[in-house]
Amino acid sequence: MPHLPSARRRTSSFARFRTAAAVTALGAAMLVPIAATTQSASAAVTHVANPYAGSTPYLNPNYVAEVNAQASADGGTTGTTEAKVAGYQTAIWMDHIGAIAGDSTHLGLKAQLDNAETQAAGSSTPVLFEVVIYDLPGRDCAALASNGEIPATTAGLTEYESQYVDPIAALLGSSSYSNLRISTIIEPDSLPNAVTNTNLAACQTATPFYESGVEYTLNKLHAIPNVYTYLDIGHSGWLGWSSNMGPAAQEFAKVAKATTAGVASVDGFISDTANTTPTDEPFLPNSTLQVGGNPLDSANFYQYNPYFDEHSYDEAMHASLVSAGFPSSVGMLIDTSRNGWGGSARPTALNSSPTNVNDYVAANKVDKRTFRGDWCNVNGAGIGYRPTAQPYGASDPIIAYVWIKPPGESDGDYPTATHTHGDPHCDPNGTQSDGNGNTYPTGAIPGYDIPAGDWFAAQFQQLVANAYPAIGSTGGGDTTPPSAPSNLAVTGTTS
Repeated sequence: MPHLPSARRRTSSFARFRTAAAVTALGAAMLVPIAATTQSASAAVTHVANPYAGSTPYLNPNYVAEVNAQASADGGTTGTTEAKVAGYQTAIWMDHIGAIAGDSTHLGLKAQLDNAETQAAGSSTPVLFEVVIYDLPGRDCAALASNGEIPATTAGLTEYESQYVDPIAALLGSSSYSNLRISTIIEPDSLPNAVTNTNLAACQTATPFYESGVEYTLNKLHAIPNVYTYLDIGHSGWLGWSSNMGPAAQEFAKVAKATTAGVASVDGFISDTANTTPTDEPFLPNSTLQVGGNPLDSANFYQYNPYFDEHSYDEAMHASLVSAGFPSSVGMLIDTSRNGWGGSARPTALNSSPTNVNDYVAANKVDKRTFRGDWCNVNGAGIGYRPTAQPYGASDPIIAYVWIKPPGESDGDYPTATHTHGDPHCDPNGTQSDGNGNTYPTGAIPGYDIPAGDWFAAQFQQLVANAYPAIGSTGGGDTTPPSAPSNLAVTGTTS
């Protein structure tokens, strides 16, 4: 893949987490003009509560080709396992204006939709199509690797609306695609940045354009009956603190209530987009468990954030969003594309021996990052749960596991003379601060410097090798954390 002017990744340094309160060539013939035909207001399309339930996934041919090429190159048992990844749905990223039309190696949005429509013609169930809306003015104001192409100015907002959102909405709203279920992931990182990074000048400037841009996008997309809208809520390691969660819910409600349809313009929310925070921490189900006289959430890794995983975080955020005015029917998605943390380093049983919280957490967490703020090409990560509808049952607010970040596409490179979008957090030899005087390595895979969006073979190989559940396994893995251990004996304490 050519180097794009943006990065397919989320979450920047840990400082932003707490700031608020503490391979087939696809020819040029694919460059098809955007259709102007839209669905009529009376189009007989049923807008269901959960578009993922009872649907058939659409597979992005570009990603399928990347995976198959890698599997062919690796061959043998490894290649056979890798090839299975091509059978799972990943989202299509509209991460710059040019992505709408496509290029010589990337299908444009119309070509992708046409392919999905061809698939739908032979499917007995609705075809689900996932697309990421990601090009706000001043995008990703707290990072470097994924800065966008549109400036955070009034003129930039006009460009975003007229040259980016309008063409996408016209395509998605075409009557030609009214039988598809189209899931849109709207502007990852944007509103969370508006909550926690108001101390950064770039975010101060960008915030009103984020709010106006998301409002405009919701108005355009909610009006299309077969389009479903999901706003990004960061992840548990970002908005999990109570000082962040409440204000975040209010921010999401503020933007949604400003739309024509109000909170009804939002079908749901998504967490962990392109991140590696585990879906569940099976051996750390109780963040207040006392070890050595201290609660587990006081460990350096968590810094008094009570949510260790996405499942507990999403359920808590769901409650907070409902309190802020959203209906209880609003759904939650988790991006599980890289949060499996399998492999030999994954604990298989509770280790109750450590007598202080830091050692206890280190011994029992499946998330093997040394610092929870690591986000760029994280070393040791693995593919997580496969895309699944209703993983915890129909009554749970989490309506699906999804793969929004395509496993194997780089998060970003680090600054060099030729890498203008490089980010220090992507430097395997670099360090970062947790904001409390402690310094940690970036955790990026050593020995590589791969531009954002480019295929990263070593990362893909590692993600497959460390997948949990293992690729091709029939087991579902840990979907229900065990009860907290009882009668835990602590024989000594440390400072």
